[in-house]
Formats: sequence, C-alpha cells, structure tokens
Amino acid sequence: MGNSQRAAAAHVAVKESRSTDGDTRRQVLLLLLKDGPVTASYLGERLGLSTAGIRRHLDILVEEELTEVVERRPVSRSRMHSGAGRGRPAKHFRLTDRGRAQFGHAYDELASEALTALRSAGGSEAVKNFAKARFERIIADVRPFVDAEESVEEVARKLAETLDKHGYAATVDRAGQGVQICQHHCPVAHVAAEHPELCEAEQEVFSALLGKHVQPLASIADGHGICTTNIPLTPVKTITERSEL
Repeated sequence: MGNSQRAAAAHVAVKESRSTDGDTRRQVLLLLLKDGPVTASYLGERLGLSTAGIRRHLDILVEEELTEVVERRPVSRSRMHSGAGRGRPAKHFRLTDRGRAQFGHAYDELASEALTALRSAGGSEAVKNFAKARFERIIADVRPFVDAEESVEEVARKLAETLDKHGYAATVDRAGQGVQICQHHCPVAHVAAEHPELCEAEQEVFSALLGKHVQPLASIADGHGICTTNIPLTPVKTITERSEL
C-alpha cells in the first residue's frame, strides 16, 4: 500500500470513528432523556461499553452544556440505575435544557401565536378545549379504566407506552401508595410555559382515562426536569371527608 492509499485509509478511519462517536453520544442523550438522572456505569451497561468509555462521552456532553452532574437521587425498586455500592455516592447525569432541545420543540413560535389568537377570540376555556381534543387524539388507542377488566396501574402503563411513542419519553414507577407517570420530555414544553391550559387539559384527560383524581407534582413547562403525575392506588379522602371523621 502506497503513502496516498494509507493516508486515504487513515482519513476514512478517522471519519468513521467520529461518526461512531456521534452515534454513541446520541444514544447516551436518548438514555438520559428517558432514564436520567443515571450514572456512567448504568449507561455503560445499557450500551455495552466500558464505564471509562462512557465517561469520555459524558465529559464532552458536559463541556457542550448538553448534560450536567446532579446529586444522587433515591433509587426506585423498579429501576436500579446507579450500580453504585456503599461509600462515596456516584455521579448522576441528566440533560440540560439545551440537551433536551436537541430532540426538538415543533413549531413553538407558530403554535404559541395560534393559541394566543385562540385565547383572544374564545378565552382560556377555548385553549383548554383545543388542548384536550389534541391530547385525546394522541391517547385514542388506550382503553379507559374499567374495574372488572384492568387495574389502574395497567392502564397507566399503556398510557405511558402511548405517550412514549409520541415523543414524551414516558415511564411508570411505583411510588408509595400509588404509581407515577414520568414524562422525561415534552414536545410542547415551550408552548405550555406560555399556555398552562395545555398541562391542565392533559391532567383532566389523565383523570378521565384512569377514572380517578390524579396529582400533578412537577412539569417541564414550570422549569422542572421532568413532568410527574401521581396516581393514588388507594382512595384519597377529600378535606370534607376528613373533617367528618
């Protein structure tokens, strides 16, 4: 092989290496979107790479302000992310707002302007009705909760699967006396920040589908890293009911 051929081969190898690195970092971002915050060891196990190799990618993503280091969070029974034993807590990584933006926010400005016009014409209720109709179309394939057929948790998991297919990166976790639907991404977060009716409509649709009151705990639109909706599996007494005891 001549010098020119070796140089060409080296150039191709470098190009392929960069492409592979880019693909790996994209996979890391996807896992952080859906599962974060998580450790480097968790990412390595999921992607079949060494922890040292994953840390190299994470260092680059942190430098690019796409990810950040956070304090270790409690580990749920259903998702053992940390892979850490006793001693010094392992670093956990999650997406920044800039990192989350890599997955797109479709037509934010246009959508916001359209909803502003709708609010001016028909008031806040018109915006909420529009948002409810949109969300009902997204989850049209999920059957409402019926006592004799499925549990609330099963319906919640099917709801999360449907949301996941529509870009919400949704998961379901057990939490105390209930389950929580966690949406790690919101395709309309920037619009919802200006139009809270979108989040209100979403919660009303959740409640109707699950046949019970749901509790919104956090939302990306309000600046949190995740949208969390708690679904009690045991009856929740109202203030009036508690006062009668």
